[in-house]
Amino acid sequence: MVKVNENFDLIQNNYLFVEIARRVDEFQNQNPDVDLIKMGIGDVTKPLSKTVIKAYKDAVDEMADAEKFRGYGPEQGYDFLIDAIIENDFKPLGVELKNTEVFISDGAKCDTGNFQELFAKDNIIAVTDPVYPVYVDSNVMAGRSGEMSDDGQHYENIVYLPATAENNFVPELPKEDVDIIYLCYPNNPTGTTLTKDQLKEWIDYAKDNDAIILFDAAYEAFIKTENVPHSIYEVEGAKEVAVEFRSYSKTAGFTGTRCAYCVVPEELIIKNSKGEDVQLTPLWNRRQSTKFNGVSYPVQRAAESIYTPEGKKETQENLDYYAKNAQLIRESLEAIGLDVYGGVDSPYIWVKTPNDIDSWAFFDLLLNEANVVSTPGAGFGPSGEGYIRLTAFNKYEKTQQAMERISKLEF
Repeated sequence: MVKVNENFDLIQNNYLFVEIARRVDEFQNQNPDVDLIKMGIGDVTKPLSKTVIKAYKDAVDEMADAEKFRGYGPEQGYDFLIDAIIENDFKPLGVELKNTEVFISDGAKCDTGNFQELFAKDNIIAVTDPVYPVYVDSNVMAGRSGEMSDDGQHYENIVYLPATAENNFVPELPKEDVDIIYLCYPNNPTGTTLTKDQLKEWIDYAKDNDAIILFDAAYEAFIKTENVPHSIYEVEGAKEVAVEFRSYSKTAGFTGTRCAYCVVPEELIIKNSKGEDVQLTPLWNRRQSTKFNGVSYPVQRAAESIYTPEGKKETQENLDYYAKNAQLIRESLEAIGLDVYGGVDSPYIWVKTPNDIDSWAFFDLLLNEANVVSTPGAGFGPSGEGYIRLTAFNKYEKTQQAMERISKLEF
């Protein structure tokens, strides 16, 4: 008899963004003439840049030429893109990498969700709270979470590290033993950051406790503040304890094009059940070679073009556009007396709900009264209750309209 993986039964019924989409669809069906402004899911609105489109089209034309056609590519990614990544994303930071340590993928969501496959089932997971749901749900599916608590807020075997206004969104180091720590900075959903010194504390903790850090740097391109590292590898000792994940989705508008990468340093070594050293780089390579056929050649050529002088210029223009949106959101909401966080080195703005309104109630209020779609903080974990997240990825004119609508509400 075929048996189901019952760990899936432990997952909360509705993935956060699916539930948002359901409520939005229901509202639109009932109010077809209402102009909704969507600032919930972090999807970009600026099209791919001219340089990216040209590289993409040129690569597609190559696929139509028998002399230039490419079939199966390397699962790890083409050297031309890996070399561009090392030269442009890491060398300027003083970080040296080998091209065998960089793996091209179709998204940071996939990488952060899949990397847990390399670890034993009895490893203890720690997540900052609030947290991107993929980190938690992928470990629930793998059987590491244990049961959900009676209050529906915590999984019994996952360690939650609160990041709230009370601790300036800097979570404390774990007080109990943990093995795998998920960090995301600039943070999704709070939009907050860690300084180099603060990140060093996590690296030292991981070293002292034989733990590993899975570091999601998908939003590093938005960093403007000095002493906020773009890569965890800017901090001494990080290569021995950390994997880094990056994405072109928000950096270059690749949400529908799909391209990302992760870095697995050769210095990163863990133990097997016999106490023997195991290097993670070849292990991840083996996993990818087995389960992943690589990102398409045209997409990788498109990603490579981001690193050309013109590509860099166009990419930065789009990033500046979204940063302008984030500033507008932050300043507009502060002006009406709301407590606002993030939105400086991040496209995400984390807003405290007024008068202790719960997250989903405030989501519904904004949807029904202002016709603005947000993301309820409760969907990111127990410490997200009492907050909503707004994104800066809409058009500037729409962002202005959304702020005008919200400013007219009475709380």
